[in-house]
Amino acid sequence: MQGYASDYDRTIVAVEFSMDDGEHWTRYPVEGATSERWVRWELEFTPEEAGSYFVQVRSVNDRGEASPTPAVLQFEAV
Repeated sequence: MQGYASDYDRTIVAVEFSMDDGEHWTRYPVEGATSERWVRWELEFTPEEAGSYFVQVRSVNDRGEASPTPAVLQFEAV
């Protein structure tokens, strides 16, 4: 999975992922970002079981504010 994140005039300092409907978030710091550039993120995940999975993704800016509405990605593992 991959995507892009931006926060208009704020610098993104981290991208967070959740696979339990936002109950817990795993944070990955972003280095070298500026408020003028989008941040490209990538997540590799190999499920232990076949099935349908949902991942929520959100960014965190330099004020510590997380995206109010995370992106939701769905994928099938076979």
